[in-house]
Amino acid sequence: MLSGKTAVVTGASKGIGRAIAVALGEHGAHVVVNYNGSEQAAKETVQAITEKGGSAEAMKFNVADYTETSEAITEIIQKHGKLDILVNNAGITKDGLMMRMSEEDFDAVINTNLKGAFTTCKAVSRQMMKQRSGKVINISSVSGVLGNAGQANYASAKAGLIGLTKSMARELASRGVTVNAVAPGFIETDMTKVLSEQVKEAAVKQIPLGSFGKPEDVAELVLFLASDKAKYITGQVICVDGGMAM
Repeated sequence: MLSGKTAVVTGASKGIGRAIAVALGEHGAHVVVNYNGSEQAAKETVQAITEKGGSAEAMKFNVADYTETSEAITEIIQKHGKLDILVNNAGITKDGLMMRMSEEDFDAVINTNLKGAFTTCKAVSRQMMKQRSGKVINISSVSGVLGNAGQANYASAKAGLIGLTKSMARELASRGVTVNAVAPGFIETDMTKVLSEQVKEAAVKQIPLGSFGKPEDVAELVLFLASDKAKYITGQVICVDGGMAM
């Protein structure tokens, strides 16, 4: 399905990012597994891909750092001659009620979750326009669609990512580049494992399908959007949330 394609997945060392990287690799893409802090986890993602017969490499760069990210993307393009798929998955949380949220916590989440995606999108756009092809998939969140108490920074970043997706989709459509957003709901990852049982039970009550999703549920949609099967889909926000945001 993706044979001969080169893909970059940011924040791919674990969770949803790892599931996406493995899915892309399993279907033929060479996957650049980006990480910032978890080198060992990133290597495990690479191993998971190669064990399934795929091709991958780990690469460290901080998406919140404009210069570092731009140089890394340039290096990838020079090494592989092209870049076909970009999945912006890197994200952090620093939750808290807005009245108590520090400026530092707000800025940190915006810089990684939103500015980081802008930086990678900007870095790949010239190459994809030159190729007259490319797939960009931004991992937003149901929090960016509905809002969420205690996540003013995270919800703002994820909502901003939807605006970035639609703007980039309009700018690059004439060059054959598609840009879409995926908005996961509650997915079984390290981020949701730390939630108390009380919070989890309350969350499940908001989900019509009655359970948390799995990282693979998100990965399957990303795989579709990254393939030629989705060539006539752009500027869309698709929720993988068990019906929360219907």
